[in-house]
Amino acid sequence: MTTLTPGATLTLECPRITRTTLALYAGASGDHNPVHIDIDACRAVGIDDVFAHGMLSMAYLGRLLTEAVPQERIASYDVRFTSITPVNATPTCTGTVTRVEDGLAHLDLIVSLPDGTVTLRGSAVLTTDVPTTD
Repeated sequence: MTTLTPGATLTLECPRITRTTLALYAGASGDHNPVHIDIDACRAVGIDDVFAHGMLSMAYLGRLLTEAVPQERIASYDVRFTSITPVNATPTCTGTVTRVEDGLAHLDLIVSLPDGTVTLRGSAVLTTDVPTTD
């Protein structure tokens, strides 16, 4: 269990995003947009190569959160896509606790690439107390 105190940082090093990763994610998610799996389709519209689904990065951030706390303690989770994740990238997910008040920990979230590009920004609110059942 992660201690949620102001300034605490959560980190998840993601695996390299391969073409196989993209094909498997397309099948699992139902998102078969050619820009994620077909290099010829990308080149036809002026894109050099395929790139990762934004929702794949969001899923990795979800894993970051659920490795820190049980899913039922995630009160909210929002993201905004800011840049593409190219094939063969190795993203890193980071969550930083910005404040804790009234039993809620507020986190700033980012997914970044080794060159410093931020591909996703977001926020989450996690409960700091374990829920009780009657």
